Amino acid sequence: MATAMAATAAERAVLEEEFRWLLHAEVHAVLRQLQDILKEASLRFTLPGSGTEGPAKQENFILGSCGTDQVKGVLTLQGDALSQADVNLKMPRNSQLLHFAFREDKQWKLQQIQDARNHVSQAIYLLSNRDESYQFKTGAEVLKLMDAVMLQLTRARNRLTTPATLTLPEIAASGLTRMFAPTLPSDLLVNVYINLNKLCLTVYQLHVLQPTSTKNFRPSGGAVLHSPGAMFEWGSQRLEVSHVHKVECVIPWLNDALVYFTVSLQLCQQLKDKISVFSSYWSYRPF
Repeated sequence: MATAMAATAAERAVLEEEFRWLLHAEVHAVLRQLQDILKEASLRFTLPGSGTEGPAKQENFILGSCGTDQVKGVLTLQGDALSQADVNLKMPRNSQLLHFAFREDKQWKLQQIQDARNHVSQAIYLLSNRDESYQFKTGAEVLKLMDAVMLQLTRARNRLTTPATLTLPEIAASGLTRMFAPTLPSDLLVNVYINLNKLCLTVYQLHVLQPTSTKNFRPSGGAVLHSPGAMFEWGSQRLEVSHVHKVECVIPWLNDALVYFTVSLQLCQQLKDKISVFSSYWSYRPF
């Protein structure tokens, strides 16, 4: 009995020593690694070569789609804003070519990119508050920090992977349609959003539902991408989507950022798992 108790005490002493090493050494090694990765992610959002002062570098991206050539154009991205959009639309019925571009005095803020960058900055701030001189006293303290960092990283990733669902009236009221010169025809709506590592542009062609129409009017709800046949009311008119044209372009640095988010989340989870393993060795709460 005494031998068994001694063995148990010795085993506990070894585990406690390992746990102290984990708290005092390995945790900080992981935090340094996380900060390095997230600083790289943050650099992607500020764009290489832009520096810390002055306007962000402009990047031009050609819009394309494997399914249609009805819409062609170039989008100019400057940090978290579209500084220019030059779009050509071939009308399906008469093949008329429409050309429209941003007014020179206008930029369109991409809230998804701005939000993702802010969440990365918040994660870096949380990590930097626990520098090498800080001594973690309990495992619960580490778990709490990891949960807070993972929450920011998950929110950053979700802002890029989950575009907002908008109703057609919300798209009509967003102001993007009024960014163009010449003014867009009243039967066109435009939406721009980020989906994963792609910048997407959607053009909706509309037609008015006449009061004599026999169609059952059912306003559509929110969606990332509306389909032909979707209906909505705008002003005194009832409208229906007749054609939908979606084109997109890949933003390489967004792909880099998403990879950094995934790697960072994995590191956080691995550290949490190591901390939690020790909880199975004690019946009380040592951390």
